[in-house]
Parts: sequence; structure tokens; C-alpha cells
Amino acid sequence: MNANSVELEIGGMTCASCANRIEKTLNKLDGVTATVNYATEKAKVELPDGFDPAVLIAQVVDIGYTAELPAPPVAEQDADSAARADASTGEDDPELRSLRTRLLVSTVLTGPVVAMAMIPALQFTSWQWASLALAAPVIVWGAWPFHRAAWLNLRHGAATMDTLISMGTLAAFGWSLYALFFGAAGMPGMRHEFSLALTSGQGADSIYLEVGAGVTVFILAGRYFEKRSKRRAGAALRALLELGAKDVAVLRPSMRSGTEGAGSGTAGTGSGTEEVRIPIAQLAVGDEFVVRPGEKIATDGVVVSGSSAVDASMLTGESVPVEVGAGDSVAGATVNAGGRIVVRATRVGSDTQLAHMARLVEDAQTGKAEVQRLADRISGVFVPIVIAIAVVTLGAWLGAGAPATAAFTAAVAVLVIACPCALGLATPTALLVGTGRGAQLGILIKGPEVLESTRRVDTIVLDKTGTVTSGRMELVDVVVEDGTDPAELLRLAGALENASEHPIAQAVARAAEAAPVPDGPSSRSARSGTDGGFARSGTDGGFARSTTPSAALPPVESFQNIPGRGVQGVVEGRAVLVGREALLADWAQHLSPRVAAAKAEAEAGGKTVVAVGWDGSARGILVIADTVKPTSAAAVAELKRLGLTPILLTGDNEAVARRIAAEVGIDEVTAEVLPEGKVDVIARLQAEGRIVAMVGDGVNDAPALATADLGMAMGTGTDVAIEASDITLVRGDLRTAADAIRLSRRTLGTIKANLFWAFAYNVAAIPIAALGLLNPMLAGAAMAFSSVFVVGNSLRLRRFR
Repeated sequence: MNANSVELEIGGMTCASCANRIEKTLNKLDGVTATVNYATEKAKVELPDGFDPAVLIAQVVDIGYTAELPAPPVAEQDADSAARADASTGEDDPELRSLRTRLLVSTVLTGPVVAMAMIPALQFTSWQWASLALAAPVIVWGAWPFHRAAWLNLRHGAATMDTLISMGTLAAFGWSLYALFFGAAGMPGMRHEFSLALTSGQGADSIYLEVGAGVTVFILAGRYFEKRSKRRAGAALRALLELGAKDVAVLRPSMRSGTEGAGSGTAGTGSGTEEVRIPIAQLAVGDEFVVRPGEKIATDGVVVSGSSAVDASMLTGESVPVEVGAGDSVAGATVNAGGRIVVRATRVGSDTQLAHMARLVEDAQTGKAEVQRLADRISGVFVPIVIAIAVVTLGAWLGAGAPATAAFTAAVAVLVIACPCALGLATPTALLVGTGRGAQLGILIKGPEVLESTRRVDTIVLDKTGTVTSGRMELVDVVVEDGTDPAELLRLAGALENASEHPIAQAVARAAEAAPVPDGPSSRSARSGTDGGFARSGTDGGFARSTTPSAALPPVESFQNIPGRGVQGVVEGRAVLVGREALLADWAQHLSPRVAAAKAEAEAGGKTVVAVGWDGSARGILVIADTVKPTSAAAVAELKRLGLTPILLTGDNEAVARRIAAEVGIDEVTAEVLPEGKVDVIARLQAEGRIVAMVGDGVNDAPALATADLGMAMGTGTDVAIEASDITLVRGDLRTAADAIRLSRRTLGTIKANLFWAFAYNVAAIPIAALGLLNPMLAGAAMAFSSVFVVGNSLRLRRFR
């Protein structure tokens, strides 16, 4: 039976017990698997085919809560709806506004009540009746959300945190009414002494209006700051969703000739087209659109014309702009920082990289770690246990001969002090902040269970190509014969290789195009470095575009490709050969012993060497290799500091693998492994008792990523690898793998700290209240603080670096 995923927005939850109850109700339906998250106020439900989501909504409503399917994307709504959606994420949220109003009014009314109860000097004649007038609106209207929720739950035979709050405040209010109207508390001249602990009292001569009103204010304050903090905790995801462009200038066939636009379009672009600005929701795959400097790229696509630098920092966290030109892929929501480009849309709407990132983050925030499921089970039975403890407390005090007022006050303190909310918030708030911060840093964590995997990992297997190395062949060295100019050798070889599509040929051509214009003829016989007419790149190990003008490659005549051997042609009147040493030998062109030794040394290190000759003589060699990413060595060192053992895994030959491993500081190498063999390597390591993480980027890495205990895919890799992984490293920088491990461990540590303090709070506070050592009003303040403390501790993850 195939399952479909549906998300519901849940309303009316006031504590973790509510979420647990809804979850149990939905999971009773045949074929339904539901996870309800109190912090995100959402339910993720797996349904069998043909199941009507309306049944889910009806079930939730039937037990006293609200549920609805998510609203359409903002881009498809009108401007007013979009504005309302934006407003609901901040302080103008209707629920937050209602809480704030109740809190402010209740605080103003409660202040005098508490002051008169605590300071006997303020107790004027009949002050108790003034307290009743001020406290009644607070206990009835201010605490109405708690009373309403408690009543709804009672009708369905359930008890939640609201039940405790409602019972405690109404009990204090009811006792006070009894004492005022039927006891001695209503007599003029009555005095009320205040103590942090319980006082014995004389039964019906004491009132607890300050307890009912004070507890209500503290609970309202806790709920308000808790909800506001949850909104802030989810801000990273909302910011991610709002990154995209709102409209786009597409190219349409022009209705008039020339370059002037018509109708609703702006100035045209010539060639019978004009720009028409449309909402982003109307953009379709295959549409071509214009992106000017400073504008956001509307969606994922391929550059059709123009060149520019693209700032992708909002998606990748990488601050250096990326140069793009015709044929290069670009991602939606990135910013065009250079020239005008025309892009053809390849993915739109929910298929874009931005939307995929948002789904990964939201799925991670909605899920539950195993540690949270334990907390949920405890929260589900917690409220009935607390009510039982309160009843036992009341009976024990009365049985011991204590006054009724002392027994009653101890029981109320037990009801008020107990709070499962902190348990319910411990995991989801840390997940909200941790995964949101990860998204900002280019780390997408797919689910909460991933956090627990990172804690146990002790071995990390690194794919070589595209992970440790750049995955693209680059020119790394030039060795010339005596009397040959390295810049001239590169220019002539590059011109000839530019006519070939071979990856090695293209590496030579790119280096030649990037080389500066030579200042004049010179003779160099040493290896070229920065003095060889071009400089090594600081970003990918190849040769960077110089600040001086680059030389245009000369045209090639009589080009001929010789399969398996190389290419030949005429460049500037010279018969040039580029390829294997055997190709030059066929023309009686032989390398000198010095250059031949350099060639043998390079090949022994796993590098590829092509020989170059012209006018009857060998002129030198070009050394090409897949270069190590500049950050890989630092990343490996950081992984070691985290206690992980790095292993290099590759299908390349042993010599290449050893060279790369030595360069980045990896001691253990497994080379010449076929794609299907990578799974066997992971399985072997697991059989040895290791907990294995795998980092890769290619289609051939996907099975190994899925087999590993923790799979991490480079965001620059294939979609298959990304789907098979647990964590996606958007930036394609191996250092991000170490960051992901650190962030995951920090988030898990925060969850454990939250759970510890939430458990410790209840274990310590309930006995104190039952023994009569805690005033109910202070109990309410402590209960509210526990939830705010948990959320505040989670928010510390926002400062993760």
C-alpha cells in the first residue's frame, strides 16, 4: 500500500500533552502514521492511497482542536493575502496579539491584588472585597483559554496542562469565594499575612485571590514568551522561503519590429523579442528570462547568453561570487552581481533548489528524535499522575490534622508547579533553531534521528573526486625544453586543444585562455610557477584568470584528431603536435632526458602528461590532474579533531589516491574500487564495529551514502546522491562536513540539556510543593520560567559558528 504525505496545521494546542493526544487519535486510523509537533504546530501524516484528508481534519476537530491543510504558496495569493501571511509570522499573529492583550490587562489588575496580599500595611478596611473585584476578571477572563481547553478535554475524557492550570486557579478562586461569603474572611478589619511557604491559617478566614490571579499572569506570560520564542526559532525557515524573487522579466516574441517593446512589456532585446514582467508563479520550464545586475535570479536555470558573477551566499554560505557564462547552471534566489544575463528556466516552483532546501529543513523540524518520543510518553501520563498526587497531598495534610486551608494550598501548589510543557518543548525548539541555523550555513539536516547518528560516528569515508578534489581536470605544471618560452608553449598547445572536446584538452585550453598576454619573448627552462606567465589559482588549484589581459587563442588550420594519440594542426604557420610522447616520436621529436624524467615523476604521482612539439622538435610537457580543493586539508584536520578517522575511498589507481591522501593528511586509503564495491567497503567497516559516515557527490556514491550510518552529500553533486544522504552540504566545501558534525552534536547536546532540566525541575518541584514549602503563586512563576528557560537555551544555537 503506497503512502502519501500530508501536512496539517494544528490549532488550539497548549502543551505537549495536546500534541500527544492528537497524535494518538490520528494513529488509530487504519493505515495512518502521524507525527504531531507542538513547537511547529503541525502534523505530518502518512496516508494510504485514496484516503481523504478531510477525515483527519474531522478527527482533530472532534477532540477539541482545529486542523487545516496548508495555505497555497504566497506567490499564488493576492497581495493582501501575502501581507497577512507575513504578518502572521511576527508580533501581529492573532494568537500572539490575544495573549498579549490578556497578559497586559491581567497584569494591571493583578498588581494591586498581589501587593495588598503581600504587604499588610496596604490592607485597608474591606481590602479583600477590592481584591475580589480586581481578581475576578483575571481568573475568569484572563485564564479563559485555559478553562475552555480544560473543559473541551474533560468532555473527551482527557487531561492536559490546561487541566492543572484551570483546576488550580478555580480552586483558589472558589475557596476565596467561600471564605468571603460564608467564612470570616469577609469581615471588616480582616488581615492577611504573606509567607513564601505555606501558613497554617484558620481555615475559612484566609483567601487566595492573589494565588489565582498571580498564577494566571505568570502562566499567560510564560505562554506569550514561549510562543514568541517559537516564532523566532522558526525565523530561519521563513527567511529561506522568502528568499525567492516575486516577479520576473521573461522574453516573449515582439509584436512590433525593432528593439522597442510594446504593450505591457518593457524595452525589448532585439531579435524579435521583448521583455514582459510577470509574477513568478506564471514562469514555466523552458521560458527565457532576463536578469540584470543586482536582481535575484528567479528560478533554477541555465545561462543562455551573457556572463556575470553570481552571489550564491544566501543558498551556499559562500561569500565569493561565482563566474557564470553560457551553458552554466544557476540557482533561483541567488543574486546577479555582474552583467546582464539571459537564463532558460529548467526547474520552477516546488522543484527548485530553494524549495527543496525548505522542504528538507521543515521535514527535519517536524520529525521527532528518539529522545523526544520518551518525553512524549512521559507527558502523556504526567497530568493524571499530578492530579493524583494533588489529591493524595490534600488527603495526607487533612489526615495529619492540618488546617483545611494549609492542605488546600499545598494541593493547589502541586497542581500549579507541575509543567510538562518544558518536556514537550525540549527537543522541537532545539531542532527548530539547529536546523534553521544549519540552513543558513549551507547544511541541510533531513531528520532529527540524524542528530543521534552524528554523536556515535567514529569513522568518516571520503569519496575523492568532487569531494576532496575539485572533480575537474586542471593544468598543474609546465615543463619546457631549453630555449622554449612556457607562455608560448601553453598558447600554441591551448589553441590546438581548444578545438577538441576531450576533458584533458579543455583543461589545457582553459589554462591558455586564463594566461596573461606575454610581455615579450623570453627563454625559460625551469618549471613554470608564478614566473611562467600565469599564476596558480587560490580557489581550485588550477590557473586563475589574471588581472592583466588574457591572450586570444590564435586560429588553427588543418586540425586533425588522432584517436588514442593526440591532435595536430597548424598554428601561426607552425606544425604543432600535442598528445602522447609516442605521437611526437612518430615525427622524430624526442624529449630530453631532463624533461622525460619530469614526465615519469608526474605519471608516478598519478598525473596525466601530454607532450608538445613543433617545427620538428619536442618543446616540453603539460601536466594535468584533478586538483585538491584548497580547503580539503583543513577539513580533514578538523574531522580528526572531532575524533573521526578519515578514510579516502576512490575508484582511481593507488598512486593517485596515495598522492591525494598525503596532500590532505589522510592515512588510510582504499583505491581501485568499483561503484558497487563502495557499499562492500562501508559494510566491512561496519562489521568491524565502526560507526561510519560517508561523504560523496556522484551517482555511484548513492548506494554507499544510503548504507552508511550517516550519509552526507555535497550540494554540488547529483540529485541521486543528495536524495540518498542524511545531510546535504550545499556549499560543496568539505569543511562544511565538519561543521555539520559539530552543529548536529551541539543540537543534540542542547536537547539533552533541555530534557535534563525539564525532568529535574519536575522531580524537585513537586515534592517541595507537596510538603507545603512553596507558595502557589511562586510555583506558577517557576512553572512558567521552566518553559521559557528551555526555549531560551535552544535559541543559543542561533549563535553557532
